[in-house]
Amino acid sequence: MTPDPPAPPGPFDAVILAGGRARRLGGADKPAAAVGGRPLLAWVAGAAAGARRLVVVGPPRDAVPDAVTVREDPPGAGPVPALRAGLAEVDAPWVVLLAADLPFLRVRHVTALREAARDAAGAVLLDDRGREQWLAGCWRTAALRAALDGYTRSSLHGLLRPLEPVPVTAEAGERPPWYDCDTPDTLARADLLAAAGPCDSGGPPRGRNGMLEDWIKAVCLELGVARDDLDRDLVLDLARDVAHQVTRPGAPVTAYLLGLAVGKGIPARDAAARLTEMAECWKDRTAATGQAVGDQPVTDQAVIDQAVID
Repeated sequence: MTPDPPAPPGPFDAVILAGGRARRLGGADKPAAAVGGRPLLAWVAGAAAGARRLVVVGPPRDAVPDAVTVREDPPGAGPVPALRAGLAEVDAPWVVLLAADLPFLRVRHVTALREAARDAAGAVLLDDRGREQWLAGCWRTAALRAALDGYTRSSLHGLLRPLEPVPVTAEAGERPPWYDCDTPDTLARADLLAAAGPCDSGGPPRGRNGMLEDWIKAVCLELGVARDDLDRDLVLDLARDVAHQVTRPGAPVTAYLLGLAVGKGIPARDAAARLTEMAECWKDRTAATGQAVGDQPVTDQAVIDQAVID
């Protein structure tokens, strides 16, 4: 019989740091920002389900109405003062310390941290590069209080590393638990990743065009391209014309060449018009030489389907 895995050490409180000034988000209220239709703070609070007490360090918010809310002194002073303020509200022998901007952190990750910390002062999550994520960890409350006693620096790394926490790795995937949202781009990307996950809401499927637009937005974020710089219909129309008048495999190749031309400064509509005219002439030329031309009529959806097949 396989023995049951060890149970996590028992009772714990959770401290979520939800203050800060979010300078890279233009001063927006980052913990209240929505990912997948849910505030970031609510995602993190959900990951700490089972905590005897949930302490949020930051301004009051509606996302977690049952939390104890405190502020560091002065507000925005940094993670070490915020930890001091939050730890003052902790009664449990263990405390989970989390940032408020981890939309893909889940209960299983917090459980893994708690299990790893059992015989140590604490445990900390590692990212895919092996770097400690100091705002994703579980600690003995007494060890944290002892470390904070007389600590005068502002570095969370300097405070926590001497405690020699157990490193915890987690699956990466496309939605890693250490993914944080510090900029408009990372926040938007998180929202897209959340939307691309398995749907459990019972709503209707997105459909091919909706999926295509989600993909375009995700690619633009990944490559640092402005979505408004892409004329989707222009590219699809050109791909359809080439697939119909020349050959189907020519559609994605021509779309790529169009992108290269635009990168060299040629206006997209001018380049597309020239290529469409070439495709029309190509049909006439191949017909005159007796070569097979054109397939079945090609629609925008057929171009999308063929791109998926290719």
